[in-house]
Amino acid sequence: MKQYTVDAFTDTVFQGNQAAICVLDEWLSDTLMLNITRENNFSETAFTVKEHDAYRLRWFTPAGEIDLCGHATLASAFVLFNFYEHDAQSITFHTMSGDLFIGRRANAITMDFPAYTCQEVPVTDSMEQALGMRPQQAFLDRDLLLIYDDENIVRNMKPDFDKLSLLDGLGVAITAPATPESRFDCVSRFFAPKLGIEEDPVTGSVHCMIAPYWAQHLGKNTISAYQASERSGEMICELRGERVVLLGKAALFSVAELNVFNS
Repeated sequence: MKQYTVDAFTDTVFQGNQAAICVLDEWLSDTLMLNITRENNFSETAFTVKEHDAYRLRWFTPAGEIDLCGHATLASAFVLFNFYEHDAQSITFHTMSGDLFIGRRANAITMDFPAYTCQEVPVTDSMEQALGMRPQQAFLDRDLLLIYDDENIVRNMKPDFDKLSLLDGLGVAITAPATPESRFDCVSRFFAPKLGIEEDPVTGSVHCMIAPYWAQHLGKNTISAYQASERSGEMICELRGERVVLLGKAALFSVAELNVFNS
Protein backbone atom coordinates (compact mmCIF):
# COMPACT_ATOMS: atom_id res chain seq x y z
CA MET A 1 0.00 0.00 0.00
CA LYS A 2 1.39 3.38 -1.03
CA GLN A 3 1.56 6.31 1.36
CA TYR A 4 2.35 9.87 0.27
CA THR A 5 3.81 12.46 2.63
CA VAL A 6 2.88 15.99 1.62
CA ASP A 7 3.68 19.40 3.11
CA ALA A 8 0.50 21.47 2.86
CA PHE A 9 -0.05 25.24 2.69
CA THR A 10 3.43 25.74 1.26
CA ASP A 11 5.23 25.15 -2.02
CA THR A 12 8.48 24.17 -0.24
CA VAL A 13 9.25 20.91 1.55
CA PHE A 14 10.07 21.12 5.27
CA GLN A 15 7.58 23.96 5.66
CA GLY A 16 3.80 24.04 6.03
CA ASN A 17 1.97 21.15 7.68
CA GLN A 18 2.84 17.50 7.12
CA ALA A 19 0.14 14.99 6.28
CA ALA A 20 0.37 11.34 5.28
CA ILE A 21 -2.11 10.25 2.62
CA CYS A 22 -3.19 6.67 1.90
CA VAL A 23 -5.30 6.09 -1.24
CA LEU A 24 -7.07 2.77 -0.70
CA ASP A 25 -8.99 0.32 -2.86
CA GLU A 26 -11.14 -0.56 0.15
CA TRP A 27 -11.34 0.53 3.77
CA LEU A 28 -8.94 -0.73 6.37
CA SER A 29 -10.14 -1.40 9.89
CA ASP A 30 -10.33 1.63 12.16
CA THR A 31 -7.75 0.00 14.41
CA LEU A 32 -5.24 -0.34 11.60
CA MET A 33 -5.82 3.21 10.35
CA LEU A 34 -5.25 4.53 13.86
CA ASN A 35 -2.09 2.42 14.23
CA ILE A 36 -0.74 3.77 10.93
CA THR A 37 -1.51 7.30 12.11
CA ARG A 38 0.31 6.74 15.40
CA GLU A 39 3.27 5.23 13.57
CA ASN A 40 3.47 8.33 11.34
CA ASN A 41 3.05 10.58 14.39
CA PHE A 42 1.94 13.53 12.26
CA SER A 43 -0.96 15.71 13.33
CA GLU A 44 -3.05 14.01 10.62
CA THR A 45 -3.05 10.96 8.41
CA ALA A 46 -5.83 10.83 5.81
CA PHE A 47 -7.39 7.79 4.15
CA THR A 48 -9.49 7.98 1.01
CA VAL A 49 -11.45 5.49 -1.12
CA LYS A 50 -13.08 6.25 -4.47
CA GLU A 51 -16.89 6.05 -4.49
CA HIS A 52 -18.34 6.37 -8.00
CA ASP A 53 -17.39 9.90 -9.15
CA ALA A 54 -16.24 11.11 -5.73
CA TYR A 55 -13.98 10.05 -2.87
CA ARG A 56 -14.77 9.21 0.73
CA LEU A 57 -12.21 10.95 2.99
CA ARG A 58 -11.42 10.30 6.66
CA TRP A 59 -8.87 12.00 8.92
CA PHE A 60 -7.09 10.58 11.95
CA THR A 61 -4.92 12.21 14.60
CA PRO A 62 -2.79 10.04 16.94
CA ALA A 63 -5.65 10.39 19.45
CA GLY A 64 -8.43 9.28 17.07
CA GLU A 65 -10.65 10.25 14.15
CA ILE A 66 -11.76 13.88 13.69
CA ASP A 67 -14.54 15.51 11.70
CA LEU A 68 -12.60 18.05 9.60
CA CYS A 69 -8.99 18.75 8.64
CA GLY A 70 -7.97 21.34 6.10
CA HIS A 71 -4.29 20.60 5.53
CA ALA A 72 -4.83 16.83 5.10
CA THR A 73 -7.68 17.59 2.66
CA LEU A 74 -5.36 19.82 0.65
CA ALA A 75 -2.67 17.11 0.74
CA SER A 76 -5.19 14.44 -0.33
CA ALA A 77 -6.35 16.55 -3.26
CA PHE A 78 -2.73 17.21 -4.26
CA VAL A 79 -2.03 13.46 -4.34
CA LEU A 80 -5.18 12.63 -6.30
CA PHE A 81 -4.67 15.41 -8.85
CA ASN A 82 -1.01 14.46 -9.41
CA PHE A 83 -1.14 10.65 -9.26
CA TYR A 84 -4.70 9.43 -9.85
CA GLU A 85 -6.93 12.07 -11.47
CA HIS A 86 -4.54 13.78 -13.86
CA ASP A 87 -7.22 15.31 -16.07
CA ALA A 88 -9.73 16.22 -13.37
CA GLN A 89 -10.39 19.87 -12.59
CA SER A 90 -12.42 19.12 -9.48
CA ILE A 91 -12.86 16.46 -6.78
CA THR A 92 -15.69 15.97 -4.30
CA PHE A 93 -14.88 14.47 -0.92
CA HIS A 94 -17.65 12.86 1.14
CA THR A 95 -16.75 13.45 4.79
CA MET A 96 -18.10 13.60 8.33
CA SER A 97 -18.55 17.36 7.79
CA GLY A 98 -20.54 16.93 4.57
CA ASP A 99 -19.34 17.22 0.99
CA LEU A 100 -16.16 19.21 0.40
CA PHE A 101 -15.60 20.61 -3.08
CA ILE A 102 -12.02 20.80 -4.32
CA GLY A 103 -10.76 22.50 -7.46
CA ARG A 104 -7.67 23.73 -9.27
CA ARG A 105 -6.78 27.40 -9.66
CA ALA A 106 -3.53 28.12 -11.52
CA ASN A 107 -0.85 26.26 -9.50
CA ALA A 108 -2.91 26.11 -6.31
CA ILE A 109 -5.82 24.08 -4.94
CA THR A 110 -9.15 25.50 -3.76
CA MET A 111 -11.20 23.87 -0.99
CA ASP A 112 -14.84 24.78 -0.34
CA PHE A 113 -15.59 24.18 3.37
CA PRO A 114 -18.49 25.00 5.68
CA ALA A 115 -17.87 28.15 7.72
CA TYR A 116 -17.75 27.85 11.50
CA THR A 117 -19.85 30.17 13.61
CA CYS A 118 -18.32 32.88 15.78
CA GLN A 119 -20.37 32.59 18.97
CA GLU A 120 -18.84 35.03 21.45
CA VAL A 121 -18.18 33.68 24.94
CA PRO A 122 -16.83 35.42 28.05
CA VAL A 123 -13.09 35.88 28.42
CA THR A 124 -12.02 33.99 31.56
CA ASP A 125 -9.13 33.95 34.00
CA SER A 126 -8.49 30.36 32.90
CA MET A 127 -7.79 31.56 29.35
CA GLU A 128 -5.32 34.14 30.66
CA GLN A 129 -3.61 31.59 32.90
CA ALA A 130 -3.29 29.06 30.04
CA LEU A 131 -1.90 31.54 27.51
CA GLY A 132 -0.10 33.99 29.78
CA MET A 133 -1.87 36.99 28.21
CA ARG A 134 -5.52 37.93 28.53
CA PRO A 135 -7.33 37.91 25.16
CA GLN A 136 -9.56 40.77 24.08
CA GLN A 137 -12.37 38.48 22.89
CA ALA A 138 -13.20 34.77 22.79
CA PHE A 139 -15.37 32.76 20.41
CA LEU A 140 -16.41 29.11 20.51
CA ASP A 141 -17.46 26.59 17.88
CA ARG A 142 -15.68 23.23 17.52
CA ASP A 143 -12.54 25.13 18.55
CA LEU A 144 -11.91 28.08 20.84
CA LEU A 145 -10.77 31.26 19.08
CA LEU A 146 -8.99 33.95 21.14
CA ILE A 147 -8.40 37.44 19.77
CA TYR A 148 -5.36 39.60 20.54
CA ASP A 149 -4.43 43.07 19.28
CA ASP A 150 -0.73 42.54 18.60
CA GLU A 151 0.89 40.11 16.17
CA ASN A 152 3.95 39.84 18.42
CA ILE A 153 1.83 38.47 21.27
CA VAL A 154 0.70 35.65 18.98
CA ARG A 155 4.18 34.94 17.64
CA ASN A 156 5.80 34.86 21.11
CA MET A 157 3.05 33.01 23.00
CA LYS A 158 4.26 30.12 25.21
CA PRO A 159 1.13 28.33 26.44
CA ASP A 160 0.79 26.11 29.48
CA PHE A 161 -0.49 23.02 27.65
CA ASP A 162 -1.86 21.32 30.76
CA LYS A 163 -4.02 24.37 31.48
CA LEU A 164 -4.80 24.80 27.79
CA SER A 165 -6.26 21.28 27.65
CA LEU A 166 -8.83 22.29 30.30
CA LEU A 167 -10.33 25.07 28.17
CA ASP A 168 -13.48 24.61 26.09
CA GLY A 169 -13.13 23.57 22.45
CA LEU A 170 -11.32 20.75 20.72
CA GLY A 171 -8.40 23.05 19.95
CA VAL A 172 -7.40 26.62 20.80
CA ALA A 173 -6.57 29.20 18.13
CA ILE A 174 -5.03 32.59 18.82
CA THR A 175 -5.05 35.35 16.23
CA ALA A 176 -4.19 39.03 15.81
CA PRO A 177 -4.11 41.55 12.96
CA ALA A 178 -0.91 41.51 10.93
CA THR A 179 1.32 44.56 11.04
CA PRO A 180 0.40 47.23 8.45
CA GLU A 181 3.55 46.62 6.39
CA SER A 182 2.77 42.90 6.09
CA ARG A 183 1.19 41.38 2.99
CA PHE A 184 -1.11 39.39 5.30
CA ASP A 185 -4.32 40.40 7.05
CA CYS A 186 -3.98 38.20 10.13
CA VAL A 187 -1.47 36.06 11.99
CA SER A 188 -2.54 32.97 13.93
CA ARG A 189 -1.39 29.87 15.80
CA PHE A 190 -3.29 26.72 16.78
CA PHE A 191 -2.84 24.39 19.76
CA ALA A 192 -4.54 21.00 20.21
CA PRO A 193 -3.26 19.20 23.32
CA LYS A 194 -6.56 17.29 23.58
CA LEU A 195 -5.59 15.60 20.30
CA GLY A 196 -2.04 14.90 21.40
CA ILE A 197 -0.74 17.86 19.35
CA GLU A 198 0.83 20.75 21.22
CA GLU A 199 1.00 23.02 18.18
CA ASP A 200 -0.33 22.30 14.70
CA PRO A 201 1.92 23.94 12.08
CA VAL A 202 -0.79 25.15 9.65
CA THR A 203 -4.49 24.50 10.19
CA GLY A 204 -7.01 24.84 7.37
CA SER A 205 -10.11 23.91 9.35
CA VAL A 206 -9.69 26.56 12.05
CA HIS A 207 -9.49 29.22 9.34
CA CYS A 208 -13.14 28.40 8.69
CA MET A 209 -13.57 30.28 11.99
CA ILE A 210 -10.68 32.74 11.75
CA ALA A 211 -11.63 33.95 8.25
CA PRO A 212 -15.27 34.83 9.09
CA TYR A 213 -14.07 36.78 12.14
CA TRP A 214 -11.54 38.85 10.20
CA ALA A 215 -13.84 39.25 7.20
CA GLN A 216 -16.42 40.89 9.46
CA HIS A 217 -13.83 42.84 11.46
CA LEU A 218 -11.95 44.16 8.42
CA GLY A 219 -14.97 44.57 6.14
CA LYS A 220 -13.56 42.39 3.36
CA ASN A 221 -14.44 38.93 2.05
CA THR A 222 -10.92 37.81 1.06
CA ILE A 223 -8.42 37.31 3.85
CA SER A 224 -4.71 36.61 3.45
CA ALA A 225 -3.74 34.47 6.46
CA TYR A 226 -0.37 33.51 7.92
CA GLN A 227 0.11 30.79 10.55
CA ALA A 228 3.20 31.60 12.58
CA SER A 229 4.36 28.17 13.71
CA GLU A 230 7.99 27.06 13.50
CA ARG A 231 7.29 25.55 10.06
CA SER A 232 4.83 28.33 9.09
CA GLY A 233 2.36 28.42 6.22
CA GLU A 234 -0.08 30.66 4.43
CA MET A 235 -3.42 30.59 2.66
CA ILE A 236 -6.02 32.81 1.04
CA CYS A 237 -9.51 32.56 2.59
CA GLU A 238 -12.58 33.69 0.64
CA LEU A 239 -15.83 34.06 2.58
CA ARG A 240 -18.89 33.06 0.53
CA GLY A 241 -21.97 33.20 2.73
CA GLU A 242 -21.92 30.13 4.95
CA ARG A 243 -18.91 28.67 3.13
CA VAL A 244 -15.20 29.44 3.22
CA VAL A 245 -12.98 28.75 0.20
CA LEU A 246 -9.38 28.10 1.21
CA LEU A 247 -6.68 28.52 -1.43
CA GLY A 248 -3.32 26.85 -0.82
CA LYS A 249 -0.35 25.02 -2.31
CA ALA A 250 1.40 21.77 -1.41
CA ALA A 251 4.75 20.04 -1.93
CA LEU A 252 5.47 16.30 -2.15
CA PHE A 253 8.08 15.03 0.32
CA SER A 254 7.97 11.25 -0.20
CA VAL A 255 6.19 8.20 -1.59
CA ALA A 256 6.49 5.07 0.55
CA GLU A 257 5.33 1.46 0.49
CA LEU A 258 3.65 0.36 3.71
CA ASN A 259 4.09 -3.23 4.82
CA VAL A 260 0.81 -3.58 6.71
CA PHE A 261 -2.14 -5.95 6.51
CA ASN A 262 -5.79 -5.30 7.29
CA SER A 263 -7.20 -6.67 10.52
